Amino acid sequence: MPLFMFPDDPSWNEEADAVEFAVEVGEYHGRVFVPRRALQTLAGHLPKPDEALQYVCLNRPVFDKAVEARIMDRKLDPDANVHLTARDVRRVAP
Repeated sequence: MPLFMFPDDPSWNEEADAVEFAVEVGEYHGRVFVPRRALQTLAGHLPKPDEALQYVCLNRPVFDKAVEARIMDRKLDPDANVHLTARDVRRVAP
């Protein structure tokens, strides 16, 4: 089983309108994006950037599991990064 690493803390990416953090698995180094629209579905309202960042940080294990599932299923986006959807997160949530 691959060893997933998430080497940095999430940050807000204004251009992408998303929370962003890194993921590494062996030779693969990618970026994870959690768009604010996906967080709207999960949080029940359109969060401001600082709220979106806080939501991801407080629920980090679930977001990490969603990233792992996408990579294990080989569902990378065309840019070789992972753009999580609310469905991805709900799929792994307890």
